[in-house]
Amino acid sequence: MANSEKRFLSKKLLPGVLAGVILAVSVILASGYMIQVTNTDVFCVSCHVMKPFRTAWKNETHGGSNPKGLEAQCVDCHLPHGGFVEYVAAKAYTGSRDIIMNMIIDPYTYDWAARTQYRRDYTYDNACRKCHADLTPYGMRTSGILAHMQYLIGDLDKRCVDCHEHVGHKNMVTEINKYFKKSPLVAGKE
Repeated sequence: MANSEKRFLSKKLLPGVLAGVILAVSVILASGYMIQVTNTDVFCVSCHVMKPFRTAWKNETHGGSNPKGLEAQCVDCHLPHGGFVEYVAAKAYTGSRDIIMNMIIDPYTYDWAARTQYRRDYTYDNACRKCHADLTPYGMRTSGILAHMQYLIGDLDKRCVDCHEHVGHKNMVTEINKYFKKSPLVAGKE
């Protein structure tokens, strides 16, 4: 190939390669920004269905009602904390599912209390363990230490939310029923 042909090809390819690099960098930066923006409780509560869940969360230790004022965000508990690909895949699935469910269900008649039986599907042990690394802290009762030791050894087929079923959202069903103005007779167990 002659030098003039090489220069012609490089002049023709250079803008395309440059545009491709700029597009790739833009997509990567935009993706990172979108992940960050959608990781907040403010974003999650933009769906009105989530408002009572946020209220119940704010009233609980994980929502800042603790001496240090620390807050776990929704994604801190409701997305896995394994690898990046697992996290993003679960985030995409959960977000898509939430959007579809918000279009399908009637939040005023939906049985929110019954949904709690599936808490294993949307609360991850590795998320709990990210913050709660020491499962046998000083001052814990013996029964708690024994249960956590069995869990750590792998003798139990349990997850954190099996024993700590109401953690994360204080009086959640009450808050849901209050928000959607349901009768206390319809209310599920707390």
